[in-house]
Amino acid sequence: MNVKIEKSWKKVLKNEFESLWFEELSDFIREQYASGTPIYPPPGKIFEACARTPFDKVRVVILGQDPYHGPGQAMGLSFSVQENIPNPPSLKNIFKEIESDLGNKAIAQTKGGGDLTLWAKQGVLLLNATLTVEKGKAASHSDKGWQNLTDAMIRHLSDKRTGIVFLLWGNFARKKKDLIDQSKHHILESPHPSPLSAHAGFFGCKHFSKCNMILKDNPIRW
Repeated sequence: MNVKIEKSWKKVLKNEFESLWFEELSDFIREQYASGTPIYPPPGKIFEACARTPFDKVRVVILGQDPYHGPGQAMGLSFSVQENIPNPPSLKNIFKEIESDLGNKAIAQTKGGGDLTLWAKQGVLLLNATLTVEKGKAASHSDKGWQNLTDAMIRHLSDKRTGIVFLLWGNFARKKKDLIDQSKHHILESPHPSPLSAHAGFFGCKHFSKCNMILKDNPIRW
C-alpha cells in the first residue's frame, strides 16, 4: 500500500502501532483498498498530516472529523483539498473568516486553491480523527479504530509538549478537550465552519488572530 509513517510520530506511537487493535485496523484498511472500492485518500497520503508536521514541530492542531469523500478531494490534511479541486463549503468559510479576521486572503487562496500544505509546514497539524473514508459515505470508517490512534496522538502532544494551540471547531472536536492538559496548552473553541453552523459563532471567532497572539514570537502565516 506504500504507507509510510514519519519517524518522530512512529517513535511516539510505537505502542499503538504494535497493538492488536491497530493490527486489526490495518487488516481492514488493506482489505478495503484491495477490494477495488474507492477509498480516500490514496494510501500514500493516509499519514500526510504526520509527514508534513513532525511531532516536535507541532504548534497548532486543527481537528477534523474524517476525510472528504468526493473524488480527488482528500489529501490527508483536515479541511484541505488538492490543487484544482473546488473548495468545499467549510473551507470556503474558513477562508472568509481569515479574511475578515486578518484583513487579507489566506495563503492558499493567494495561490489559487485550497491546499493547506503551507500551514502544515509551519507547524499546523491538520488532523482528521478518522484517516480514511469510502467514496460517497461520510464517516464510513469512523468506528474501525482510527480514533484510538488519533486520540493517542492528541494525548501524546498534550503530555510531552507545551504551548500548543488547539483549535476545536464544532461539537465533535470539542469533545476532544478532555484529552488536553489545559494547564500546559491553549484551547480555542467555536462552532464548526460548516454552512449549517458557521453563522452561530464560527464567523467572528477570530481564532486566527488569537492564535497568532499566543504565538506572537513566530506567528502562522495563514
